[in-house]
Amino acid sequence: MLLAFICFFLLFLQDWVFLTRFCFLTDFGRLDFRFRYPKSRCCQNILLYFDDSSQWPAVYKTPDKDCYQKEAVLRPENNQVINLTTRYTWSGCVVEGDEDEEVLSCVGGRSFRSVRERWWYIALSKCGGDGLQLEYEMKLTNGQSFWTQHFSADQFGILETNITFLVIFFMVFLLSCYFAYNLKGRQLLHTTYKMFMTAAGLEVLSLLFHCVYWGLYATDGVGTGSLKLLGKFLFSVSFLVFLLMLILLGKGFTVTRARISHSGSVKLSVYMTVYTITYVVLFIYEAEFFDPGEVLYAYDSPAGYGLMGLQLVAYVWFCYAVLVSLKHYPEKQPFYVPFFTTYTLWFFAVPVMALIANFGIPRWAREKIVNGIQLGIHLYAHIVFLVITRPSAANKNFPYHVRTSQIGILLSSPKGEEGGEGFPHHAYGNRSFLGDSQPNFTELFSIQSVSFTFTKYQLGQIPSFTKQHTKP
Repeated sequence: MLLAFICFFLLFLQDWVFLTRFCFLTDFGRLDFRFRYPKSRCCQNILLYFDDSSQWPAVYKTPDKDCYQKEAVLRPENNQVINLTTRYTWSGCVVEGDEDEEVLSCVGGRSFRSVRERWWYIALSKCGGDGLQLEYEMKLTNGQSFWTQHFSADQFGILETNITFLVIFFMVFLLSCYFAYNLKGRQLLHTTYKMFMTAAGLEVLSLLFHCVYWGLYATDGVGTGSLKLLGKFLFSVSFLVFLLMLILLGKGFTVTRARISHSGSVKLSVYMTVYTITYVVLFIYEAEFFDPGEVLYAYDSPAGYGLMGLQLVAYVWFCYAVLVSLKHYPEKQPFYVPFFTTYTLWFFAVPVMALIANFGIPRWAREKIVNGIQLGIHLYAHIVFLVITRPSAANKNFPYHVRTSQIGILLSSPKGEEGGEGFPHHAYGNRSFLGDSQPNFTELFSIQSVSFTFTKYQLGQIPSFTKQHTKP
């Protein structure tokens, strides 16, 4: 994790080590430092590399180059070497302590100016010596504004973007709660809609934790890493719940059938387990194996490419499920056609975004751009679902027609497995919302008579009956 304020004690046997990196603005970037080390280990240097191919990429992870060769690529005219001795005025070094334990204490700073935002890499060297031993503090800043001071230039706008999406997603969640209240009143609040609400609620919590983390980071340049990790975890869980909901709807669950077959449930369980494990591996890989000396994206890893592959597998499964559902329930086209079209874009948006982030976005702008695109993709998915499932008479795409109170009867139907899984063919559930748009004056002045037709049933079975309405 990169920090804008760093305080460490180092003891290395190497004569050249990487400390940190930061993306500075063109005119406002600044490094303030304080280094302390025993005078007996003099003399150590701060090395400032930038992201040109002849600089940092030419020296990092190059075992064929020694310390002197790594220093040789720096340009003295650019003041890229800060010699931590009293002989170098700009280093601000003074000798402290008595003769037995003399310490060099260096306090100073350096401003950064370049033609564009650049990644700068800070290293420490003592070529030909007996290793490095020092304690140091570094403060890396971009201007004095609350929104930019402690942020690397590739992180500009992340806090503002997250706050904006937090407000929008909170409104989406509130609207989904309002719709759920209406659906429950009509006994149409199905499991898949509850899954959507869960995904939206987790998204809100994820953004809340991210906003708190970045707000603290903007204050002290450190933040609380556990908040960011928790936000990422909730973001991933929200994504997995939403993905599972889409596959279930594609298979017709709560739309054309009351339950998924046993084999289908096993396949779904295995797939979601593999997806979850891959996500966990990605978290571990990012935390333990990502090299801070390189600007990497989360999907730029074996686990990341595995997630993209699983996303494509999910899309193929989604396509097949939707086609089968439409084959058996063609009257559901008003729901499944826009559902399939809009979420085809969503399924491809995630891997395409990952590939563009890995190969098409400059590294000094990657994090802020990817953050906005990723949140935009999630918002698109949630708003589309909110629109096509809104409980309104004007909504011709409304998917549900069987009430939740009828599902128990259908599952225990004497028709067996087939009858228990599939819903009866029926007109759209949005007919029950006609009262939302216009009053039914006929029903105000008439009383419907009800007759029941009973069917024979064997001992131990639940009697089935149909309700017939006759006009007065």
